[in-house]
Amino acid sequence: MSGQSSAAAALRKQSAAAPPIRRILSWGRYPKTVHHYVHKPAWSDQIPELLKAASPGSLLPYGLGRSYGDSCLNADRELIDCSRLNRILGFDESTGMLRCEGGVSLADIIDVFLPKGWFLPVTPGTRFVTVGGAIANDVHGKNHHCAGTFGAHVRQIGLHRSDDGLVLCSSNSSSNDNSNLLRATIGGLGLTGVIAWADIQLKRVAGPWIDAELVPFQSLNSFLDLSRESNDRFEYTVAWLDCFAGKNTRGIFFRGNHAADRGKEFHPKHGLKLPFALPAWMLNHYSVRAFNTAYYKIHVARKSAAVVPYDSFFYPLDSIPQWNLLYGRQGFLQYQCVIPETNLEAFEELLDRIARSGMGSFLGVLKQFGSAPPAGMLSFPRPGLTIALDFAMRGERTLQLMQSLDEIVEQSGGALYPAKDARMSPALFEASFPRWRSFVPYIDPKMSSSFWRRVTGAQS
Repeated sequence: MSGQSSAAAALRKQSAAAPPIRRILSWGRYPKTVHHYVHKPAWSDQIPELLKAASPGSLLPYGLGRSYGDSCLNADRELIDCSRLNRILGFDESTGMLRCEGGVSLADIIDVFLPKGWFLPVTPGTRFVTVGGAIANDVHGKNHHCAGTFGAHVRQIGLHRSDDGLVLCSSNSSSNDNSNLLRATIGGLGLTGVIAWADIQLKRVAGPWIDAELVPFQSLNSFLDLSRESNDRFEYTVAWLDCFAGKNTRGIFFRGNHAADRGKEFHPKHGLKLPFALPAWMLNHYSVRAFNTAYYKIHVARKSAAVVPYDSFFYPLDSIPQWNLLYGRQGFLQYQCVIPETNLEAFEELLDRIARSGMGSFLGVLKQFGSAPPAGMLSFPRPGLTIALDFAMRGERTLQLMQSLDEIVEQSGGALYPAKDARMSPALFEASFPRWRSFVPYIDPKMSSSFWRRVTGAQS
């Protein structure tokens, strides 16, 4: 047995010293040429050895790669693929407190615990995100106005650090249990270490159904009125926006609450998988405009209230595996910003520039953030209006449009979301997160990322 253990240890050491080289792309498939040395540990106790052997600034934890830009990339350096660190470690059925490894996906949690009457406290627009990734990007969802971000429901974590070993980080600031390190890890883009496990507070629900309503609106003020009127009555609110309408804003406002069990079996829907990226000519000004017009008219004609499955309400795009291939071989860039409500003119100007560019998006998501304090030092959500748009990559034309949008965001006191970004400037990052330097002391000495080096000029 000792001979087998020595051989296994030698094999792990060899694997850690020379991991395979792989081309890893983010969900937006831009930037295009990104090579990494990839470690894929099967057990959490392998992480300390990887950290010890690594060079300064050489590593980054990696989940399911659903970040849209380069915050999940570490070009020409090393990634720790955490997808096999996906074990559920414990659950308190009386309180809903879940302990799981960082590589557990939100889909895993839903599959196991929704049948038992528990759901995620906050969920983004896809369930194919790891717990570690949800914490690292402090994801938000349709209930930000009443629940805040995902990180607000993380009670404590075990964090592998190259300099301190396995560190317990608690949200209880009075216990002196590294509460500041927890705040740095929430929204910290994976730079503070590797999350070994996390304690997450789940919420009770009656079943897999949502009492949903949709309301058409024809102006930004109408959207704001709907948001204010809905926030007290509905846990979930969000809007689809026709980005070709410009200042003459129109869209569909969606709102909903968890519903009682309908008394029938729930069957999740699965869509067709795209086998390859679509040709660029299929996604043009005319096809996207036609889609937006049809989408608006179809939803205006639909029944305004219905009980719907949770998956179609929260995750409509998850029914199309690899939907990112719709944008063609050059990939796409998502632009998500937040602008204070005191600058509605700036928001309208942003919408007008998008409409005049002719590069509108299928996906135009509009949401009013609540006033919840940030859970992390680099958390993105803050009071204001947030919009998320996808743009097929068309080279310099696309980049120039985004730079013009950057000007509006910066001048209005707004911010861009790092998890969705592949090209913001250091100046805009500074404007979006003016206190980012207070985060720097919490970065693990062995961690870095393509995004961090790009926006801060850090070399390690």
